[in-house]
Amino acid sequence: MKTDLPLVTIVTPTLNMGHFLEETIQSVLRQDYPKLEYIIIDGGSTDGTLDVLRKYQGQLQFYSAADGGTADAINRGFQKASGAILAYLNADDTYLPGAVSTGVRHLMKRPDIAGIYGNAYWVDIGGRTLGRYPTRDFQPSLLMQECFICQPASFVRREAIEAVNFLNADLRYAFDYDLWIRLAKKYSLRRVDEFLATSRMHEGNKTFSGRKPAFEETIRLLTMHFRYVSYPWVYSYCCYMIDKRDQFFQPLKPSLGKYWLSLLLGSRYNWRQPVRFWAEWAAGFHLGGLLRRWQAQSVGCFDRTPTPRARRAFSNHSPSKDAPLDERSTSSISGPSSPTHIT
Repeated sequence: MKTDLPLVTIVTPTLNMGHFLEETIQSVLRQDYPKLEYIIIDGGSTDGTLDVLRKYQGQLQFYSAADGGTADAINRGFQKASGAILAYLNADDTYLPGAVSTGVRHLMKRPDIAGIYGNAYWVDIGGRTLGRYPTRDFQPSLLMQECFICQPASFVRREAIEAVNFLNADLRYAFDYDLWIRLAKKYSLRRVDEFLATSRMHEGNKTFSGRKPAFEETIRLLTMHFRYVSYPWVYSYCCYMIDKRDQFFQPLKPSLGKYWLSLLLGSRYNWRQPVRFWAEWAAGFHLGGLLRRWQAQSVGCFDRTPTPRARRAFSNHSPSKDAPLDERSTSSISGPSSPTHIT
């Protein structure tokens, strides 16, 4: 019965994202789930965002005021929420039809889990599908190497979010990744093999325009949680520092210089566990494979359509697309689907 269903609260943080926001709003309001609360937290937009929001007055709640960034805005929304199940959908992402019903159905089947996450598609600025977001089955230990949970395709029980004290508002880029790590220390999550959302990738994202600080924040986060930074994160950071490729539209390009730099930098980050890192570093190298990858990736590397290889590498080592520098778009961390070894 409808009265037996839990209330779900969706929060959307936004700042100057009026050109994407209406599509996001419609994807929520068109959901077939009957008990839905929708809250939008605007950080004081100066574009057409408020005009868009006023069109939907009565169908959602919205608040507009300066805040402390994306994670702070999401926390403010959660604190206003009445739902037993919480989710947040950034201002340029969308739900696919039936996403909320699917999330609730799986959570009701499994009262022992704190949340679920499904599959999602990466889409470009115009909404064209670029590929599949590389999710994996839930494995807490794997979070040390990659963030395999797609944030817009996730739904979490309120009590679990409250138990870990919401999102870390001090983080600008890696707050999704941090949330999953903290939840995984206390609870179990479950991946469901159904497509629930789209995650928009475009060059205005902070993922691309803030790559260096995003990598650095992620490395600090991993050090804090695990006292260890795995080779894939170190190697990808070194690649970016040398060639500035975005590692999504522009494929990650291996080289001996990047490989040796990763040894030096990884040894510095992992001074507590140097032997462990050296073994991981050594396992990633094979000279013949390096030459093959260099040759393969030199062809068409500036094509703005990402190759499957580039998409995997980006997910493997990338801080997620939190938002453009002065705007609030997609969430924080996407991580490795598999280590990018030079083989």
